[in-house]
Amino acid sequence: MCGIAGFIDFSGISSEQDLEGMTHALEHRGPDGFGTFIHGTSGYKIGLGHRRLSILELSELGKQPMNWNEFTIVFNGEIYNFSEIKNDLEKLGHSFLSESDTEMILHAYAEWQEKCLDRFIGMFSFVIYDSKKEEVFIARDRAGVKPLFIYRKNGLFLFASELKAFHKHSGFEKKINPQAVQAYLQYGSVPTPHCIFEDCFKLQPGHYIRTSLKNFQINPVQYWNVYDYYNKPKLAISPEEAKKETEQLLKSACEYRMVSDVPVGVFLSGGYDSTCVTALLQKDRTEALRTFTISVPDIGLNEAPYAKEIAARLQTNHTETECTAREAIDLIAELPYFYDEPFADSSAIPTTLVSKVAKQHVTVALSADGGDEVFAGYNRYEMILRYGEKLNRIPGFARKSMAGVMDLVAADSIPVLKNKYNFAQRYEKTKSILRNTSDQNIMLSVSQLFTEEQINQICTQSFEKLTTYFDSKELKNYSSLAFAQAMDYQTYLLDDILQKVDRASMSVSLESREPLLDHRLIEYVAQLPDNLKIREGSKKWLLKEIVHQYIPEPVMDRPKMGFAIPIESWLKQELRDLLETYLCEEKINETGFFNWKEIELLKQRFLAGRKEFGVKIWYLLSYLMWFEKWGK
Repeated sequence: MCGIAGFIDFSGISSEQDLEGMTHALEHRGPDGFGTFIHGTSGYKIGLGHRRLSILELSELGKQPMNWNEFTIVFNGEIYNFSEIKNDLEKLGHSFLSESDTEMILHAYAEWQEKCLDRFIGMFSFVIYDSKKEEVFIARDRAGVKPLFIYRKNGLFLFASELKAFHKHSGFEKKINPQAVQAYLQYGSVPTPHCIFEDCFKLQPGHYIRTSLKNFQINPVQYWNVYDYYNKPKLAISPEEAKKETEQLLKSACEYRMVSDVPVGVFLSGGYDSTCVTALLQKDRTEALRTFTISVPDIGLNEAPYAKEIAARLQTNHTETECTAREAIDLIAELPYFYDEPFADSSAIPTTLVSKVAKQHVTVALSADGGDEVFAGYNRYEMILRYGEKLNRIPGFARKSMAGVMDLVAADSIPVLKNKYNFAQRYEKTKSILRNTSDQNIMLSVSQLFTEEQINQICTQSFEKLTTYFDSKELKNYSSLAFAQAMDYQTYLLDDILQKVDRASMSVSLESREPLLDHRLIEYVAQLPDNLKIREGSKKWLLKEIVHQYIPEPVMDRPKMGFAIPIESWLKQELRDLLETYLCEEKINETGFFNWKEIELLKQRFLAGRKEFGVKIWYLLSYLMWFEKWGK
């Protein structure tokens, strides 16, 4: 795991200082060393920079940028099956100097060109310069675990693992994209492939760019698409066969992610996903795994007792750390630096805390992200199955009338329900679903916070919709559940979960690995019938059946907790000063995008007791803090 940055310059303005500045901006991603490569011709100059977090081949033989023959590479990530591919290449006549997956990529690209990507099991973003053909090849992994930002304007092409690197190049022209701001207000992040700045974009997962430096064109090509597997006919398979095959894939995915020359641990919350990863890895090991759990009891975030029981049953070497609410709150000021594109998921706070704890003991930690998307674990999936058909039987005028009545009743005034976790937000989304019960609108409703109408109220510019994965028409003959899972895999997982975990772990130079996002797993599970994912109201049924072989069902049977943060109460108490500092007329007007009178009204209604507006206030606060750091 590392940080990469660089440029291809046809204008001649780039310097070695530009490259070093971009590279050092990513020091937190790779504190163990750095390297740069610059080559110029009469037509262009290319610069490649790398910050190293040493995981494999700890010697200088693993240093980057790495050269072999006419090829030079900078690479962020891991190719877990590099040993097998290396063996195949040796049979074809290749020889190697190191035990580095980076060196393997160079030889694999030389042998198979872009087809090498089909052989890789891993997470990656990399750039290869071919000096002989004067070509550049850029690629990103299938799920999008590893980020890659790109900027192109006036003959200057920049790339980096994080946006902050661009700010260090003298030719970078920073201009905020108003449509991206509006999309952020909808989703809490800027959806791929878009970026908060104009002339910037994110390389999409499962895509590569191959271009000549003599005739430079940027036309990303898709080499993998999750929709292809949801579109395949469902497998006619028994539950036992499905369970056996899935467990084998899970075991393989987990074992691959233990390949390392440095200590490895596992994040263990005690939920099904992390318990599955831990159980499969500990099963055939004599040495105890290192597992880590964090709790913040004074805000109700405390899965530690469950994790402790699971760790005891599986006999892992378990570390439990208790943090205070003050420690969590103090992290908020740091978030805009590491999340250098607007990002509003408050669970970034506990994710960063647990990363800090793990980093004290290990350099690599396995995380169980992706389980909900792959195996159908979100409450909305069950809701879609349970209520979708029922809602459609209700006449449209009746549903819209119900939504109208709900508009008149504040969520915080409803007895009992008002105390349920996140009830206010669910209440808002229910109103939208009542108005339009299509699969697409249901997913948009559960994914969006501010509606188009609300954005038009608080923004000075009329809403302009960005094209996102939600607009894809690639799914064919899908069920409602398959539609929801595929959309989440391409949207929420990519732009929220993976961005959160990458920035949180990299903020402390910790490599996070995601076994449940092994592409072989989603390719198989996507083809399984819906009733193996949700059965008799039980979400993630197949995964649960596998886990129950190791941990009894009564031990696991409890409500899902997640990394919930009491943002609404914090904003009224501990973060009140921060709220008043940023949500004021001066700072709102400074952005040039927001209508102060409407935001002041929203703020007043929230402080007067309308709890359902709390997350909206947090989105605005997060943007304003980001703008203070990066937008001016």
